[in-house]
Amino acid sequence: MADAFLVRGGASLHGSLPVNGAKNSALKLIAAALLAEGRTTIANVPAIADIDAMLDVARHLGAEVGRDGDGTVTLDVPGEVGTATPPELVRRLRASIVVLGPLVARHGRARLAMPGGCNLGSRNIDLHLAGLSRMGAEVTYGPDYVEARADELVGAAIELPFASVGATENLLLAAVTARGRTRIINAAREPEIADLATMLCRMGARIEGVGSPELVVDGVDRLAPTHHAVVGDRIEAGTFAVAAALTGGDVTLTGVDPEHLRLALDKLAAAGVDVSGDAAAGLRLRAPGPLRGTDIATLPYPGFPTDLQPQLLVLLSQARGTSMLTENVFDGRFSIVAHLRAMGADIDLEGHHAIVRGPTALRGCEVIATDLRQGAALVLAGLVADGETVVADPHHVDRGYADFAGRLRALGADVERADAARARTPGGLPRAVLGP
Repeated sequence: MADAFLVRGGASLHGSLPVNGAKNSALKLIAAALLAEGRTTIANVPAIADIDAMLDVARHLGAEVGRDGDGTVTLDVPGEVGTATPPELVRRLRASIVVLGPLVARHGRARLAMPGGCNLGSRNIDLHLAGLSRMGAEVTYGPDYVEARADELVGAAIELPFASVGATENLLLAAVTARGRTRIINAAREPEIADLATMLCRMGARIEGVGSPELVVDGVDRLAPTHHAVVGDRIEAGTFAVAAALTGGDVTLTGVDPEHLRLALDKLAAAGVDVSGDAAAGLRLRAPGPLRGTDIATLPYPGFPTDLQPQLLVLLSQARGTSMLTENVFDGRFSIVAHLRAMGADIDLEGHHAIVRGPTALRGCEVIATDLRQGAALVLAGLVADGETVVADPHHVDRGYADFAGRLRALGADVERADAARARTPGGLPRAVLGP
C-alpha cells in the first residue's frame, strides 16, 4: 500500500498546469444541494478524499450520488432527507458541520456527531450554534454530538465576533429559506463563499452584499435544483506557485482567478518572483534569481490566507535575509516548524510569530504529514532538499490535492508515492526529531 511521498530534490519546475475546482467551495456546494428536491449537477469537483467523505454524508442523508470522470457530480435529492449523521462519517471531515443549516432549514431538526478534520488548534462551532439560536433553533450538544431543532427558522440580525468562514456558510444556508430577512454582519468574504452564494441564487435564493462584510438574505419558500461549476482552487494554485518559486521554475497555472490570490501574489513578487498573466491567459510564475525575505501576516480574506502559511515558511527558509511570518488565524499552524528545523531550516518561534533566517540548505529526511497544508508544504521542502525526503502519512494531503505527486511530476519534479518501507534507503534516512 502506498503510504508515503518520496521526494528527490534538485529539479526545476516548468510547464502549464490546470488548477482543480476549489475544495473549500465544492464541499459547501454539496451541502447546498440538499436544500432542493431534485437533481443538482456540480461541475469541476476535485477528486480528493474530502469530497469522497462529503458525498458519503449526502448518500447517508438520502441523496443518490453520481460522479463522472470529468469532475461532474450529480445529486438526486429526495423530498425527505435524513436528519442525522453517524460519527464514522462526520468525524472524517470537519466541513461536514455545514449540513447542519440545510437540515434544520428543510426539516426543522438535525443531529450530527461532532466533526473531525485537521487539528489546527481551537476551531469550535459555537458561532454556528449561536447564530442558529438567534434564528429560533433550540440547540443542545454534548461531548460527541450537536443537535438543533426549530419549528420554523426566522430571519435575524446576527453579528459574528470574527469573520468565521464556517459560521458564515452555515448561517447563509439556513437563512435562504427562513421566514423574513437575515443580516449576517461581519461575514467572511472568501471567494468560496461568493461561489456558494452564486449557486444559491441560481437555486432561487435572494442574497445581497456578496463579497462584502454584510450579507442580507430574504428568505424564500423553496429552492430549485440547478447546475453550477466550482470556482478554481486558489490554495492549490498558491501551492504550485510556491513550488515554482522554490525551484527557480517557470510555471503557468490556468483555471484560477489571480484576483482571488492577490495578496499572496504580491508577497511572492516581494520575494523576487516574477508574477504575470490573468484569468484568461493563465497565471505565470517565474523565479529568475535569488529569493528575498519578506514579512507576512495571515488574516481572513482578503488578507494573506492561513492555508498558504506552511508553504510560505518553506519558501522563506530559502530566501535571503530575515523574515517574520505571523499567524493570526489558527493557533496550530506552526506544526511544520519542527519538521523544517530537522531538515536544516533556521526558524525560531515567538508566540504567534515565526522568525525565519535564510537561505539555509535543507537535507532530506523522514518527516510526517500531520495536516493537509503542512503535508503539502513538506513535499515542497523536499523539492529543494539535498537527497531524498520521505513524507509519511500522505492521506492528509490526499484530502485536498488530487494526485499531488503526479501533478508535480508533470512539471518535472521527482516525486512519487511509494510504500514507506521501500522509500527508505537501505541505511535509513534521518528521522525528524520533533521534540515533546
